[in-house]
Amino acid sequence: MGKTILITGGAGFIGSCFARRIFQGQPQARLIVLDALTYAGNPANLPKEMKASDRFEFWYGNVNNITLVNELVSKSEIVVHFAAETHVARSIFDNRIFFETDVLGTQTIANAILKFKNRIERFIHISTSEVYGTALKEPMDEDHPLNPLTPYAAAKAGADRLVYSYLRTYGLPAVILRPFNNYGPYQHLEKAVPRFITSAILDEPISIHGNGSASRDWIEVEDVAEAVDLTLQADLEKIRGQAINIGTGTATSVLEVARTILKLMNKPESLLSFIPERPGQVDKHISSTDRAKKLLGFQARTSLEQGLIKTIDWYRKHRDWWEPLRWMRTVPILTEDGKMERY
Repeated sequence: MGKTILITGGAGFIGSCFARRIFQGQPQARLIVLDALTYAGNPANLPKEMKASDRFEFWYGNVNNITLVNELVSKSEIVVHFAAETHVARSIFDNRIFFETDVLGTQTIANAILKFKNRIERFIHISTSEVYGTALKEPMDEDHPLNPLTPYAAAKAGADRLVYSYLRTYGLPAVILRPFNNYGPYQHLEKAVPRFITSAILDEPISIHGNGSASRDWIEVEDVAEAVDLTLQADLEKIRGQAINIGTGTATSVLEVARTILKLMNKPESLLSFIPERPGQVDKHISSTDRAKKLLGFQARTSLEQGLIKTIDWYRKHRDWWEPLRWMRTVPILTEDGKMERY
């Protein structure tokens, strides 16, 4: 594939995994990464050989910079839009930036693609399973109602439907992917799995919201990168306009994930610590995998235990990467009664 691919948010957790996959697996492809390098974006997520390559460009900037976005889209054939504010708890405390980045930033991208519509062959928008809210039926298919429970989820739902509206109004060559709960190497410590792992490494308490019964469909990040790659390769006429879940079809409770991590790390369950439930908590998420199998030929390869073993090993070996982030493992949020608590 000798195409130029613009990856917004390409220094973030999922975006950088996808960028690494394409750089290594498609030697003819050119990559342009646009990233604002907020607290969750990290240039260290991109390997030195990539940054030194003449097939790679990095642009430091925000997806709301219309001039810059137009320039980068004008040089691309494919746009993969990862850039977003993503942390649920952070959105409860500081919600405005989520709508500015996730909704208005997506509009900026979509308008640029519209401007250069004759050039852009494919637009892949990375949404999230959080747009569904708590499962009303199991598994959750793509026709499940959108019932976002937090400002983050609402912002992503707005972006998701904005892309769909541009598809229907202007005929953009858009596909919407809705990944379920990602985990893996290079994930920021504010997210559950790396927070649990690093707490266990440090022999510190592992905080569990509520009783830990909330369950998720956990999918290893390299499986998600593969799904996005398959979306690049799929017949556009079959996937254009589709929303496609990216999950495993298996749900595991947060408490069971924490216990599995402790077991794999030979740490005692006495490290488990239970704190009040987080506002806007989703009780259960489990993905239908039928559409991804049918349209993309995608099926997750990595079991939860395999993925956790790999992720634990990475965090053990890359303490220099995550040590500077220790102070960001929790964030302040405003509770229903107006009090500030850390989650």
